[in-house]
Amino acid sequence: MDARQTLPNLWLLSDERNDRVLEEALATLPRRSGFVFRHYHLEAAARRKRFEELGILCRFAGHLVILAGDSDTAVAWGADGAYGPARKLARREGLLRLATVHGLLETSRAERHGVDALFLSPVFPTRSHPDAACLGKENFLFMAGKARLPVIALGGMNAERAEYLGWPRWGAIDGLS
Repeated sequence: MDARQTLPNLWLLSDERNDRVLEEALATLPRRSGFVFRHYHLEAAARRKRFEELGILCRFAGHLVILAGDSDTAVAWGADGAYGPARKLARREGLLRLATVHGLLETSRAERHGVDALFLSPVFPTRSHPDAACLGKENFLFMAGKARLPVIALGGMNAERAEYLGWPRWGAIDGLS
């Protein structure tokens, strides 16, 4: 899959705290957005069931559906891709692999692993990781500029912050739900 050609600019990520509003949030996203299903709080059977429910909505809206987890599970569940640390993202035919990175070393490792794109975070303070050091605008733009793959800004993102960054690709939990 050529990520540079097919990668959406806007990404909604799921979390326990936005689960109640995901149907509405998915319906209001522009067609052909991306959805990363995380839902780490659910046990396996409930997680799969919720993935399938939301996946139907995503397919109807033309969104890509990415599963947080390993590539084999993403293929088994019928996801368009897998999201997580690069080491968990094995190559599978037709599967988009989106690695989570937090700095230049992880970016370099992910690129060597051959993933399709990078979620670089946290750009700004976020409720998901309230005590994590943030990259800020300058560090984010520096690191994203060094990357050889498409970069998706993550962490405290919303439309205003994406505009402030001047960055087209971004994802959010709270900022889109």
